[in-house]
Amino acid sequence: MIKKEKKTKKETKRPPVVVVLGHVDHGKSSLLEAIKDFKITSKESGGITQHIGAYEVEEKGKTITFIDTPGHEAFSAMRARGTEVADIALLVVDSAQSVQPQTKEAVIAIKRAEIPMIVVLNKIDLPSANPEKIKRELSQIEVIAESMGGNVPCVEISAKEKTGINELLEMILLVADLQDLSSDTASLAEGLIIESYMDGLKGPVATAIVKKGILSKKNIIATDLALAKVKSIKDFLGKEIEEAQPSKPVIILGFDKVPAVGEKFKTYNNVEAAEEEIKKEIPKREIGSSVLDSDPDKKVLNIILKGDVFGSLEAIEGMLKSLPQEKVILRILKSEVGDINESDAKLASMSNAQIIGFRVQVSTAVSKFMKADIEKKLRIKTFNVIYELIQEVRKSLEKTLEAEVVREDIGKLKTLLVFWGEKNRQIVGGKITEGELKKGLKLEIFRDDKKIGTGRIINLQRDKKDIDKLSKGQEAGILFEGNVKIEKGDILQAYTEERKKGEL
Repeated sequence: MIKKEKKTKKETKRPPVVVVLGHVDHGKSSLLEAIKDFKITSKESGGITQHIGAYEVEEKGKTITFIDTPGHEAFSAMRARGTEVADIALLVVDSAQSVQPQTKEAVIAIKRAEIPMIVVLNKIDLPSANPEKIKRELSQIEVIAESMGGNVPCVEISAKEKTGINELLEMILLVADLQDLSSDTASLAEGLIIESYMDGLKGPVATAIVKKGILSKKNIIATDLALAKVKSIKDFLGKEIEEAQPSKPVIILGFDKVPAVGEKFKTYNNVEAAEEEIKKEIPKREIGSSVLDSDPDKKVLNIILKGDVFGSLEAIEGMLKSLPQEKVILRILKSEVGDINESDAKLASMSNAQIIGFRVQVSTAVSKFMKADIEKKLRIKTFNVIYELIQEVRKSLEKTLEAEVVREDIGKLKTLLVFWGEKNRQIVGGKITEGELKKGLKLEIFRDDKKIGTGRIINLQRDKKDIDKLSKGQEAGILFEGNVKIEKGDILQAYTEERKKGEL
C-alpha cells in the first residue's frame, strides 16, 4: 500500500529549475562553467570534484538549480516520457554567428514544454558580435525579444569573460517570481531522475531533482523499473545530507538497478508496495523493430539499438524521432534490452547497419564474428550518456548525405591580348569588368556567350609585377592553364567551389 498523503497541503515556495539549450558550440557548456566558477568555486574549497548533472547557485539570498547536461539530453528524455523537469529554459545563441538548425529545434522543444524562455546572447565580447541581428533572426521563428515588442527577455553575456552573469541570474529570479513557483512539502516525496550510471564500487548511482515532498534517508522509492531503499543522499557538492527539499538536486544511492534518465520516482510505504507498482508499470509492448520513416527516394541510415532497460530505450527512441529526417531516413531495425550479441552482429552485417549500445557490453561472440568476417567492417559504438549517443547518430545521418558543392562567382575579365602559348598554358592580357581576380581561382572561358572550356589562374601580373589580387577596372596579365586556346574577345569567368558537408 502507498502511504496516504496528508489532506492538509503545505505549499512552500521553491527555487526555479533551469535547463540550458541551444546549438552545438554556441556556448552552453561554457555558460554553465562560467556560472559555476563565478558563483560556486570562489566560495567552496576544492570546488566541485564530480559531475552529477545538476547544481545550485545563490543570488541575492535565493537559490537557482541548473540542470548541467549538454544540449537536449535530460530535457528531451524526460519530455519523451511525458514528465516535466524545468521551470525556465535558457536559449543560448552565439551573438557573433546566427540562428542555427539546433537553435530552432531547441525553440520547438521549449514551446512544447510550455515553459518561459530567456534568450542568452553569448560571446558579446567578440568584435563581430551583433545581438540585434540575432534578435531579428529569432523573430522569424516567433521568438520576439522584449526590445522588439515581444515578451522574451534577452541577456547579453560573455561566458569567456564572465560578464553579464549577475544580470542573467537576476533575470532568472525575476521570471521565477512571476511564475510563483511552489510545492507541497507535506506530501510524499516525488521527483525525476536526470542522470544515472553504474559505479563499480557504489552500484547504481542516480542524480535526481525532488519535485514535491521531502526526500529522506531510509525512504523506499521506485521508478517504473528500479527500486531503492535510500542509503545515502548527497548534495551537488557530494556532502551527505539528511533530507532534500523540492527543486534540490541530489545524488541517491540504494537503487537495485540503474534507473532510466527521465523516469519519475515516488515514495512507498514498503518494498512490497513498490514492487507491486513496478509490475504494473513494466511496458506491455515488446520493444522491437521500428521504422521512423519510409521513402524510397531518400537515403537511409539503418541502426540496431541495444539498451540497459526499457525506460532508456523509450527515451532514446523518442529523442531519435525528433532528429530532422527531411533529407535522410533513420531506420531502427531492432531495439531491445540486453548486451550486443552475435545475432545483432549478423543482422548488422546483412543490412549494413550500425549497432548503437547504451550502457551495455559487447559479447565475446561478437568479437569472434568480427574476426571471422573482417571484410564486413561492423560499426559498433556504445555510450553511457544519452546526449553523446544522440549526437553520434546525428553525425552519422549527416555523413550519409552527399557533400554539397557550393560555387561563388568572383570576377570577370575580357581578353584584349594573347601574348604566348604552349601546350596547355597561355599568357593573356585583359581588363577586369566585374569583381576581382586572384591567383589560383578557377576559370570558365566563354566565346560568343558559349562556354568553350575551363582552366585556372596560375599567376597574376600588372605592369610585369606579380600581384595577388586585382579589382574591377584594372588591367591584368594572366598565366592561364586550361583545356582551351584563349582568343581576343573571350570572357574569363573566375569562381570558387567549396564542398560543404551535408546538414540535416
